[in-house]
Amino acid sequence: MRVLVVGSGGREHALVWKIAQSPLVRELHAAPGNPGMERLARLVPLRADDVAGLAAWAREHRVDLVVVGPEAPLVAGLADRLVQEGVPVFGPSAAAAEIEGSKAFAKEVMAAAGIPTAEHAVFSALGPALEHARARQGRVVIKADGLAAGKGVVVCGAVEEAEAALRAMLVDRVHGAAGATVVVEERLEGPEASCIGFTDGERVRMLPSAQDHKRVFDGDRGPNTGGMGAFSPSPRVGPELEREVEQKVLLPAVREMARRGRTFRGALYAGLMLTARGPRVLEFNARLGDPETQPILLRLAGDIVPVLLGVARGDLSKVEMRFDRRAAVGIVLAAEGYPGKVVTGDAIEGADGSFPDGVQVFQAGTARSADGRLVTAGGRVLTACALGDGLAEASARAYEAAARVRFRGCHYRRDIGRHGA
Repeated sequence: MRVLVVGSGGREHALVWKIAQSPLVRELHAAPGNPGMERLARLVPLRADDVAGLAAWAREHRVDLVVVGPEAPLVAGLADRLVQEGVPVFGPSAAAAEIEGSKAFAKEVMAAAGIPTAEHAVFSALGPALEHARARQGRVVIKADGLAAGKGVVVCGAVEEAEAALRAMLVDRVHGAAGATVVVEERLEGPEASCIGFTDGERVRMLPSAQDHKRVFDGDRGPNTGGMGAFSPSPRVGPELEREVEQKVLLPAVREMARRGRTFRGALYAGLMLTARGPRVLEFNARLGDPETQPILLRLAGDIVPVLLGVARGDLSKVEMRFDRRAAVGIVLAAEGYPGKVVTGDAIEGADGSFPDGVQVFQAGTARSADGRLVTAGGRVLTACALGDGLAEASARAYEAAARVRFRGCHYRRDIGRHGA
């Protein structure tokens, strides 16, 4: 088979790493990819959001499967265009990807399907939104309706915070058109968990649970990021809760989307808050999570390609997955300034070397300088991942790997997986 992976982040590096192990694959390409993928795949100089270019390239090179990593190309219709070209694709149509592209639409789907979530209201004007937030003493979560690269969510504890967030989105348009409409939710309490299922539009095959860490500093302090690290499995998501999420969250969402004529084929991600009243959905994503994918794929035993093909062909009936019983931890190494204004172009040392079995460093915000050196080129630069007998050992091994990588301004959380929740 010829396989093309679309994207350039740590999630896509992990997908390339896993797909490259398949005996079914003869040629593996990544567009645009990153330097970490060079040993495993041929890099294609096309942007992930170049829908027409990617579809034409896949057709001309007789690609047998395209695996789309990021959400933006899916929302822009890349899967639709590939299907038109007769190319099998792992990833939902634009109509189905709206479950991530619009938080207001996702809430509508949840309400219709009876999926438990936070109470909410949708606003496009500052005045009514402020009135709503003030009535709740500012204890709300404010979300940009559209795609905001993981940075469109503000958790507020006071009226002043809520007002500042609403003004930033609705008036100052810090997220552009993505923040022209906002969803204002009740603020739920409890630990979070990520539950992801592969779906062919009818069936769901669950991946192991994970927990992401969105805040930039230890102890969940500081602003939200795209994710500073993750571990799998979540000790709080046992087999019974996992079945509950499959039966009461993912399957109802898949069925509701099909009922609306928006059949969802791909990875459906449910971000959950585990409240005292049970799990509540915080968000749906139309793709694999980043950084959750990195530790999850480290635990996937066997060949991933038949699973991806089953999704693309709309038939997972004969597909099963096995996972390593060990835990996995992934730590994101970020560039100076992240999640604000990021400094790039700093030389990276220690990322290209060999690591022990069960340890992988997945690249994301990296590039090659004119003289061939590996340099920083984005906010989240790398993810150091490791397997271990329990979260404590996996965390210790991941931090050993992180310590081997050096670049100016590097910062990362020191508590990923350390407390098991």
